[in-house]
Amino acid sequence: MRPAGAATAAALAEARRLIAPGATGLELDNAAERVIEGLGGRSNFKLEPGYRHTLCVSVDDDVVHGIPTDRPFRPGDIVSVDGGAEVDGWNGDAAFSVVIPDPARPELVAARTTLAEVTEGSLWRGIAALATARRLNEVGDAIEEFIEDAGEYGILTDFVGHGIGRSMHEEPPVFNYRVDRRGPAVRPGLVVAIEPMIVAGSIETFIRDDGWTVTTSDGADAAHWEHSIAVHDGGVWVLTAEDGGAAGLAPYGITPVPIA
Repeated sequence: MRPAGAATAAALAEARRLIAPGATGLELDNAAERVIEGLGGRSNFKLEPGYRHTLCVSVDDDVVHGIPTDRPFRPGDIVSVDGGAEVDGWNGDAAFSVVIPDPARPELVAARTTLAEVTEGSLWRGIAALATARRLNEVGDAIEEFIEDAGEYGILTDFVGHGIGRSMHEEPPVFNYRVDRRGPAVRPGLVVAIEPMIVAGSIETFIRDDGWTVTTSDGADAAHWEHSIAVHDGGVWVLTAEDGGAAGLAPYGITPVPIA
């Protein structure tokens, strides 16, 4: 699964590089597809029935599954980008959120930046939990604890992470919050996509008329971060991070181990 993870990481890095006022989701989408195809892969998002794009691009109160459009990004937007690649029949899946600078609205930018950072932080806390967990649902325990400590944020409960391998979405579910069961054992060979979706208000959502875009019902801002992580005999390796997760896991004293 390493090539699929690397292609996913490269595609999202290129999309992130292009985010600026005046750029569009469709421009990001086209660039990401070129990167994936250049690395010998194909978009696994396009394999989802009815979906025709390489990325999901969600802005402000759109949480996930936003369809890329030709609407230009504006200063102050919080932009969440989700994408994946299939290479040789194996899959990668990852997401990030970034805030476009806006000197005219520093308070808005600060609030949205904090939301994005809290969401990313909860992801890494969940990955760190996976590295030492006996049961998969310890990941959700760790994410919810992190969010509770961060302040008044909500965790979407209608959407969760998932296993990943020959298909992009596989069993088991990976919860971003506490549940009353332990979940499957964490053993070498497990590969999961952990993806907290965090909102600044209510966790109630609706789906826009396009049939895909999940949006907060109260108009509150949202952020989304995701990585695909492999558990193996030597430890864990974040397949969709260029450094295998070294920087994100360092604060927890965990060193990711490359897959032999």
